[in-house]
This record gives sequence, C-alpha cells and structure tokens, in this order.
Amino acid sequence: MRLPLLALLTRGPAHGYELKQDLEKLLGAAYPQPNVGQIYVTLGRLEKSGLIAGEDVEQSGRPNKRTYRLTEAGREAVLAWFDETSDEPRVRDEFFMKIALAPESGLADPIDVINRQRRHYLRTMRDLSKLAASEDRDNKVSQLLIEGAMLHLQADLDWLERCQEELE
Repeated sequence: MRLPLLALLTRGPAHGYELKQDLEKLLGAAYPQPNVGQIYVTLGRLEKSGLIAGEDVEQSGRPNKRTYRLTEAGREAVLAWFDETSDEPRVRDEFFMKIALAPESGLADPIDVINRQRRHYLRTMRDLSKLAASEDRDNKVSQLLIEGAMLHLQADLDWLERCQEELE
C-alpha cells in the first residue's frame, strides 16, 4: 500500500479518504477495496519515514483534516519503484506444496486436491467474467486488471492439467 499511495500523491496533496476513493475509482471492483484505517496507518508511517509531509487543515464545524504531500524523498521512492521490475516467482506456491505432500501424508489424494482447486479457479473465472460485464467499460485499468487475473487463472488451469497428467 505504501508505494501506490505515494504514487497517488505525485498529483498533489490529498487526505486519506480521498486517496482511498482514488484507488477505488482507478482500480474498480475487481481489486480488493482498501481499508481506510490501513491507509491512515500507512500514511502515518510514510510521514515518520520522511516520504510525505502532513499538514492539519482547519474545517469549520468539523474536526481538522490532515492532508499529505509528497516530499522529495517520496518522489525518489516512487521513481525507484517504477524502475524496478516485479519479480514474483511462484516456486513457493502453497498449492504445489499440498499436492506434493498429499501422498506423503496419506491424508489426501493429490488428484482430489487438484480437482478441488480446478473448481475453485473456474468459479473465480465465472465471477470475474460477471464483474467484467458489470464494470464500467471506460475504466480501462479495471478491465485490464480483470483480464490479467483471468489470463493468470487460465495459465493456472493449464498447469493443473499438466500436474494431473504427471501424477495419474
């Protein structure tokens, strides 16, 4: 959550609830909705680390609102984040551990574990298809997020097929 919040603050100062709304609008319903409490905790940590600076803004008849702006160190952190590749190899996959250990434990059949996972992926793909149909077509970011998730699921389904072939 740290770096996405910093990236949003590159546009200018904002308060936590605005950042939450901006994330929701940008990413759509396919992305898990951020918790406003988590956002404020993260903003506090970013401020302590010097990546953002907070300022209380007075409001008449309401409590003060704290807005945050990006510092130069925060800007550099966002630039470094965009320069980094996202490398998340799936060699520590929990599901793979299940099918590897199922026969060793004698408590589960790996083919049953694969079939259960396959049904789960297919349900998730159906849910994503419905979400894509209901999501605003003009929100290209949300549509791409859904499409990416579905492509990953399809690759996972193909891999499950391969696992089943090898283990039967």
